[in-house]
Amino acid sequence: MCNILKLRIYTFVVIIIKFKKMKNSNCIDTCLACAVTCEKCITDCIKHGHEQCIALCRDCADICALCARFEARGSQYSKDLCALCAKICKACADECDKHAAHHESCKACAEACKKCAEACS
Repeated sequence: MCNILKLRIYTFVVIIIKFKKMKNSNCIDTCLACAVTCEKCITDCIKHGHEQCIALCRDCADICALCARFEARGSQYSKDLCALCAKICKACADECDKHAAHHESCKACAEACKKCAEACS
């Protein structure tokens, strides 16, 4: 695992621990879990050449991480960002569903994205 991914995952874990008891912790937890699952899916999809899946998972991982940070700090823009997050998560889930029967990482990613889209809606 590359150092950048390790740092991103570590950052997610710190946020989870720090904000576990917040009222919006379900959104934060779901977004962070989705981001990590998307990163795993990206790694597997690179091996199989699923370019559209890779592109959507990258967008999804990034927006989920950002959404978790906005929620954690109570940003006034959280609601708008969560709406965009839900939209991207839905698109990512739809794409990953196309590969879910053949790739476990895409199946897990589609499920995580669906949960995140619901939590952010």
